[in-house]
Amino acid sequence: MTARPETPSAIHDFVGIGLGPFNLGLACLTEPIDELDGVFLESKPDFEWHAGMFLEGAHLQTPFMSDLVTLADPTSPYSFLNYLKERGRLYSFYIRENFYPLRVEYDDYCRWAANQLSSVRFSTTVTEVTYRDEDGLYVVRTAAGEVFRARRLVLGTGTPAYIPEACEGLGGDFIHNSRYVQHREELVKKESITLVGSGQSAAEIYYDLLSEIDVHGYRLNWVTRSPRFFPLEYTKLTLEMTSPEYIDYFRELPEATRYRLTAEQKGLFKGIDGDLINEIFDLLYQKNLGGPVPTRLLTNSALNSARHENGTYTLSFRQEEQGKDYDLQSQGLVLATGYRYAEPEFLRPIKNRLCYDVHGNFDVARNYAIDATGRGVFLQNAGAHTHSITSPDLGMGAYRNSSIIRELLGSEYYPVEKTIAFQEFAV
Repeated sequence: MTARPETPSAIHDFVGIGLGPFNLGLACLTEPIDELDGVFLESKPDFEWHAGMFLEGAHLQTPFMSDLVTLADPTSPYSFLNYLKERGRLYSFYIRENFYPLRVEYDDYCRWAANQLSSVRFSTTVTEVTYRDEDGLYVVRTAAGEVFRARRLVLGTGTPAYIPEACEGLGGDFIHNSRYVQHREELVKKESITLVGSGQSAAEIYYDLLSEIDVHGYRLNWVTRSPRFFPLEYTKLTLEMTSPEYIDYFRELPEATRYRLTAEQKGLFKGIDGDLINEIFDLLYQKNLGGPVPTRLLTNSALNSARHENGTYTLSFRQEEQGKDYDLQSQGLVLATGYRYAEPEFLRPIKNRLCYDVHGNFDVARNYAIDATGRGVFLQNAGAHTHSITSPDLGMGAYRNSSIIRELLGSEYYPVEKTIAFQEFAV
């Protein structure tokens, strides 16, 4: 659907900046609400979600009900099941008996939803946001010279790829896992490849490279700072931590405690699918039947420095439990080091209106607002230090959007759950 043309005098109820799954979900959920007029601005020409990790068979780590809308509105026409029905794959998905959509399938679903929305504008890069005290409006300017005025903002710019400090300014052709698929063909031609990092993306890449190690003949290293290859903890009582009650509990903890827990809880949303860990072991076992395979798996190893000379990387690690330093040399380097939030430069003119904690991060309120009024600027994701593992969780996106819509409207349009857990987190 073509976006409505902007008129110079238009004043929107809100402007959403960025269109990842969370703001796309908000766009879907606000589309039928006549009382809300919003517009969503995305710099990319089309929806794109981790295209560099579209490996064959790779799937989400959350079930299909964690789509854009279902947990807020099961009757929404933008549900994943409706997408399957329109694509003619609903019965195939039913027979498949697997709750977890393929990653490439989820991306196509999001594109399908985005292309039906009148509020979405692609190829629209925001360059500056200012605030006018005289009328209480945010003014959003774009690279093309467009101006959007709104009473509220919803930030959904996502988290850019994180490059470790040891690799900043490093030459050569190393890649972040977000660009793996696009550069895989060149990578497998190298004599040696080192993969740095842990988590699901690292495991998927290692399995993919290990699968063809005897075809291409490279040496393959997988190095992680973690003390082991942690599985994603997905037991049902642990999943209750993705709940309104846990958010309430977590937010009331002292700030220092919240930051400590944020670091300790990474295995709850950044771990490796347990089945994939077993598949990696089974593949190693199978490959080693014909003799030792040229691959190493190294844990407890922090990357301290890196240099690139004559087509070879020299990576210096410290085995943290032993306190020993060692080097690895490799022609290819893949950094599966995840993503970290970076505050957009376009917010600089309104920084004095935003709330920060002592660490310099947004102080995200319970209702997901980050401005001093507590109802003007809302943040998607990037709030693990205030909302724990619910912040990046796809399944909590509909809950957060229901909460934000309640703030935008001043009334509850989609029911916002208050209690879902059997267990008690606080005493």
